[in-house]
Amino acid sequence: MFAYVSRRLIQSIFVMLTVSLLAFAMFRFVGDPMAVMVGQETSIEDQERLREQLGLNDPVIQQYGRFITNMLTGEFGFSYRTRQPIGEMLLERAPATIELGIVSLLISLIVGIPAGIYTALRNDGFLSQTILITTLIGISIPTFVIGIFLIYLFGVQLGWLPTFGRGEVTEIGWWKSSFFSLKGLEALILPAITLGIYQLTLTMRLVRSEMQDVLNTDFIKFAVARGINYRSIHYHHALRNSMVPVITIIGLQFGGVIAFSIVTESVFQWPGMGLLFLESIRYVDIPVMAVYLVIIALVFVVINLIVDMLYFAIDPRVRLQPEAG
Repeated sequence: MFAYVSRRLIQSIFVMLTVSLLAFAMFRFVGDPMAVMVGQETSIEDQERLREQLGLNDPVIQQYGRFITNMLTGEFGFSYRTRQPIGEMLLERAPATIELGIVSLLISLIVGIPAGIYTALRNDGFLSQTILITTLIGISIPTFVIGIFLIYLFGVQLGWLPTFGRGEVTEIGWWKSSFFSLKGLEALILPAITLGIYQLTLTMRLVRSEMQDVLNTDFIKFAVARGINYRSIHYHHALRNSMVPVITIIGLQFGGVIAFSIVTESVFQWPGMGLLFLESIRYVDIPVMAVYLVIIALVFVVINLIVDMLYFAIDPRVRLQPEAG
């Protein structure tokens, strides 16, 4: 166990170093931050003095070393545009993105897993084919088109749900939650469905594919030959063995909805980290963009590490690999 965790931790460290280098290298050449921070009336001397204070004139290696040190110590620096500490900006936006990701993931699991099981067991049924065609259409339509359609239908035509913003939020310490007010929950429905549709389709098709593969294995055929109850075969043996790969997708899905909620947050003007990243691109706010990418990479690395640990606990083949080697 210790050797397994150690290998994964070393791999994670290399991944984070690579991502930090890419983020630093990309955004260092995006644009001139002086164009955002100062006005046209600022003299050349004042601009040079500000460059010196920010360390923009230092050698690249020194700047990268400072960037890594700041990431490790949690000193993310200040936004070029707002002059606010980046850590405070992310903490202010993080609850909106996390809650949106949680609800979207729950939608994809609550609908996707039962739909995947049903279409695997009733492969040739009319309802199964209808579900497969519907999900194929859903995965083919861009997210922003789905969001605009939902806004038009439920917000403009029917007037049932709000079309932008987060609604009323409840403050619990530094966390601002939409879960404890009716207006907040109403505002959460449309963006969560928009973001969850793609994940739902992936979950359903993966569960269906894995379950069909397991149902065709020899031990399932042997269980049928022995006369074991079909319900037990389907839901105890087949489903249980089908869920190991699904765990990986579930973990990556949560990282995906956090990282790729940018489009949804933009369509619904949802005040999360994705919208902050778009605003940072617009105003060439290099520190915010770099820190955002590093944090998203960290989210994926941590989720992958957790998934690997679950694999180790659930699948005995993973535990036996070192012994076999």
